[in-house]
Amino acid sequence: MAMSAMPAPRPSAHGRLSGLFWRRPTLGLFLLLIAPLMWFGIVYLGSLLTLLWQGLYTFDDFTMSVTPDLTLANLQALFQPANYDIILRTLTMAIAVTLASAILAFPLAWFMARYTQGKMKAFFYIAVMLPMWASYIVKAYAWTLLLARDGVAQWFLQHMELQPLLESVLTLPAVGGSTLSTSGLGRFLVFVYIWLPFMILPVQAALERLPPSLLQASADLGARPAQTFRHVVLPLAIPGVAAGSIFTFSLTLGDFIVPQLVGPPGFFIGNMVYSQQGAIGNMPMAAAFTLVPIILIALYLAFVKRLGAFDAL
Repeated sequence: MAMSAMPAPRPSAHGRLSGLFWRRPTLGLFLLLIAPLMWFGIVYLGSLLTLLWQGLYTFDDFTMSVTPDLTLANLQALFQPANYDIILRTLTMAIAVTLASAILAFPLAWFMARYTQGKMKAFFYIAVMLPMWASYIVKAYAWTLLLARDGVAQWFLQHMELQPLLESVLTLPAVGGSTLSTSGLGRFLVFVYIWLPFMILPVQAALERLPPSLLQASADLGARPAQTFRHVVLPLAIPGVAAGSIFTFSLTLGDFIVPQLVGPPGFFIGNMVYSQQGAIGNMPMAAAFTLVPIILIALYLAFVKRLGAFDAL
């Protein structure tokens, strides 16, 4: 007797959905990323573009009100001598902090990468990251006390008989100020202290990937330590330095707390944005100043990309 064929079971809704994602993997990836992409595109970029668009609005000095009449006066005001000095002062400090952080970070990163293991390496990791766990404002205020006239730094310099040298340095026009807490040098020291860990970790990661065989081969070929550093170590460490410089440069460029607490009177870009928006209520001018660090950071990212910074992040 012939047996009747059993109908094939129909796949469930869950099975059909799984099959659809299996046949079209890009669909599953799109659904997975749609929420963060919407957040980034609508909330973040949308609010940023709205802010920059307000830089074209008109601010009435008489009524202290903002009107949606479009004008280029705010962007043109950025090229006035006073505003141009603010931009140049901020850019100079960002470059100086980046260079100093790289010089200070390299020896420590080299020691961590080549001469520490196990618990010792963990200790150095914690020591580098420990300042990052403290409040930023607390560290800034603490440095104002350390650099004050009767602070620890001043006491140390007096006992090391370096006070005359410090006073001669502080009288330079480029440094300005009579004490460390009211000088550009003190502001520079605070910036380097706060952002230094952001430089150490990328440089250490780049040096960690440096094969020891390259150093041995360089020595076997008769290269002196200075030649090995210049032609082997430094080129391979440049991506890590460039990656760390992204943090030190951009964070210094947009900071407004340290310039307000430490150093001589003088606005930075962050202070200018804060004062225009908060104290005066000139939101269009504050938005115009916001455009400056965006452009500078975009140009800097294009530069460090050529150095392999994104590969070292």
